[in-house]
Amino acid sequence: MIRIIFTDEARADTLNAFAFYEERRPGLGERFREHVDLAISKIQNAPLTYPLVYRDVRRKLVERFPYAILYRIYPGVIAIVALMHGRQQSATWKRRARRSDPG
Repeated sequence: MIRIIFTDEARADTLNAFAFYEERRPGLGERFREHVDLAISKIQNAPLTYPLVYRDVRRKLVERFPYAILYRIYPGVIAIVALMHGRQQSATWKRRARRSDPG
């Protein structure tokens, strides 16, 4: 199975979103994490299924939460570039994508 890695920024995005939901209502952060894990599993099983949104960056929406997982596919690995709220500016994750460009 293809390996999943998170950039440091994507890991921080995920932890911050989890903390936000857990503060709002105990247990909601865990539900958020479950939906993120499910989305990542779907990416892992069919990475080419989800649309290209910028260069080679693809997007998978997280069900029931207004978040998207932005990722790149490399040989043997999928790199999660960002976990972004739907209202965040696309410039944020595009800047990250440019910094992590392999070429």
